[in-house]
Amino acid sequence: MTHIRFLLIHVTLVFLLIGCSKSENEIETINEFDSSINYEGLDIPYGTDIEQTFDLFLPAKRTQATKILILIHGGGWTSGDKNDMNFVKELIKQDFPDVAIANINYRLAGSNTPPYPMQINDITAVIAFLKDNKEKYSLSQNIGFIGISAGAHLSMLWSYAFDVSNRVNMVCSIVGPTNFTDPAYLNNTSPIIEPLIDLFGKTPEIEFLEEVSPYHQVKSSAPPTILFYAEQDELVPISQGIAMRDKLIELQIPHEFTLYPDVGHGLGVSEILDLWGKLRVYIKNNL
Repeated sequence: MTHIRFLLIHVTLVFLLIGCSKSENEIETINEFDSSINYEGLDIPYGTDIEQTFDLFLPAKRTQATKILILIHGGGWTSGDKNDMNFVKELIKQDFPDVAIANINYRLAGSNTPPYPMQINDITAVIAFLKDNKEKYSLSQNIGFIGISAGAHLSMLWSYAFDVSNRVNMVCSIVGPTNFTDPAYLNNTSPIIEPLIDLFGKTPEIEFLEEVSPYHQVKSSAPPTILFYAEQDELVPISQGIAMRDKLIELQIPHEFTLYPDVGHGLGVSEILDLWGKLRVYIKNNL
């Protein structure tokens, strides 16, 4: 869906409520991978395309048991940037100082470059890169996902359909699309939503829509999932979150579901504070 830009005031309020800013304890950027101290690398290439880069935070005293949270930004599959997830990265660094973070960019879709399977392939490439460098980085192969909007869709789809090694411990969807066979999408004529759905094909076969829908790809072996949706969302119909929740119940997959009744796609200050409080506990219990 279209890119979610949480306002700076939201982030400021979060930091005021949960503690001190990292500016009081600056992270040291180094050139060597000394596992006894923090490391932060920016724009690390994982492919040949200019958009195939990610930022990596490695905590001090890490070992090959250190787990990784992968952040995936939104933007309707056509826009957005990993920097939009920096506030989430800072929250994780503050509340989970022993967790590594990969904040990724992926190739953006266009009229001649559909999002699927291109963006799923990019996620696979990042995870393969981390695996190939696990000894250098001192990391485990256990991962979790936090995605917003289109990034939430990609997070769920990869976790449910492409995690062949069962490496994903948890996945978080914040207002992410789940089911492109939903009549709310198939019959939609909104000038905002229709072009986004058309990225997956103007007259796609129903089998293809199921292939790109987390709702249709989820299995009983799927990882614990936490879902956040907005009842007034103008881009992701409420049925997307409710149907996903019901499917998780049917498959007996551990999950949590929160529906915020009075806000739209971008949520609000109180909702974001509530969201982080719940997500923080979920990460602690599941990652």
